[in-house]
Amino acid sequence: MAAFFRKYLSIRVVFVLLLLFAGVVPLLVQELVLVDASLQSLVDGRMENLSAQLGLLGEEMSRTGYLDGSGPDAGVEGELRGYAQLSDGRILLVGSDLRVVWDTLGKDVGKTVAAGEVIRCFLGENLYRFYKDQRFYALTVPIYGDSPEHGVAGVLLVTASAETLLKIAKAQNARATFLLIVVFSAILLLGLWGAAAFLRPFGRLQSSLGRIAEGHLDEKIRVGVFAETRGIGIALERMLERLRSSDELRDEFVSNVSHELKTPITSIRVLADSLMAMDDAPVELYREFMSDISDEIDRESKIIDDLLNLVISDQTGAQLDIEPTDIGALAKLALKRLRPVADESRVELIFESIREVRADVDEGKTMAILSNLVENAIKYNRPGGFVRVTVDADHKHFLLKVADNGIGIPEEHQGQIFERFYRVDKARSRESGGTGLGLSIARDAVLMMKGTITVQSNEGEGTTFTVRIPLTYAG
Repeated sequence: MAAFFRKYLSIRVVFVLLLLFAGVVPLLVQELVLVDASLQSLVDGRMENLSAQLGLLGEEMSRTGYLDGSGPDAGVEGELRGYAQLSDGRILLVGSDLRVVWDTLGKDVGKTVAAGEVIRCFLGENLYRFYKDQRFYALTVPIYGDSPEHGVAGVLLVTASAETLLKIAKAQNARATFLLIVVFSAILLLGLWGAAAFLRPFGRLQSSLGRIAEGHLDEKIRVGVFAETRGIGIALERMLERLRSSDELRDEFVSNVSHELKTPITSIRVLADSLMAMDDAPVELYREFMSDISDEIDRESKIIDDLLNLVISDQTGAQLDIEPTDIGALAKLALKRLRPVADESRVELIFESIREVRADVDEGKTMAILSNLVENAIKYNRPGGFVRVTVDADHKHFLLKVADNGIGIPEEHQGQIFERFYRVDKARSRESGGTGLGLSIARDAVLMMKGTITVQSNEGEGTTFTVRIPLTYAG
């Protein structure tokens, strides 16, 4: 059943059902309540009217002394028969001794009536009861004596059929049911129309996404008129733009890497062919050519290492080798390894430790973070510039800052520099052997250790990368 609902349940159906529930259920409850209330109101009205009329007749009976045994009174008895006929029922006149004085049917005269309603009426209560299941009602009306001290001298007991009242209530119920059907139909039509109008923008979105899934990345997202669909459309446009950008970067990366991998191999091939073509080449020339071949091999190795690091960081099962590490010592080691590169570019490396820091980290990935950030800072610096590495910590995190006074990063590129294969200055990156993977590798390593990395840069003034990683790794 759950699988069925997951497969076939539609927003349209839910929308219509909710609208029907919200619109029809209150009306249905209201109808049930009003039908009973209407029937009760009809009964109350009939009883009040009949009680008032019989009360006036009782006063006339008291004035004429009908209950004192003065004999039949054709006028009173005629009125009683008229009320009995009007109410489609029977009227008994009960004396103070609980015996029937007069009966519209003439059957029970002289019999004793000890019903609770009659006894309570002799105590001054004017009562009625409606027996819905038996479809009749009973009413008692007290007849007072000619003076207050005489109290209740008799009781008029009315039992009458409620068929007429039930027919009236049934007719009202039929009208209410018809109204409910009309309202139900109107709400159903309104719900279907509203669901269609509500889902139309989502249908357009689905159509656009279907074309995008087929490979039409130039498809424009049609967002519709609702603020929510506009928000979804804008988010999808951003995602689509990133996909387009990713495709462009991937194509560019394939082109760049193909060129970068091919260039060292071509150079090695040319150098090797040149050596083989020389019969008596001097030793110094051999050494020069072999040195060039070694440089090209190092360049090829650097490209391959970056690609391997990228693949490793993408593996879902990649594990961290967490162990207590002296962060300051690790930073010094990274600077030591890169000092020859810095000296060649005439860039000064500066180490600054605000406090001693030991943290639970993956030493290899932390070294990769430092190496990539410092190497980038050297690469995009000027002769005579500096790169400062600062180590600091608070009670929960340690901080690595890599600051330089190099060429900086244009503001429009700062949101993309951590993307894979992205390079701000493509010409300079190619000249320096870069592939645009260093910052992406550094960011992935930071994220794996639950940290954050941010950049602050002004074009022409320099760049500062700030890495913040927990002192204790929390799995």
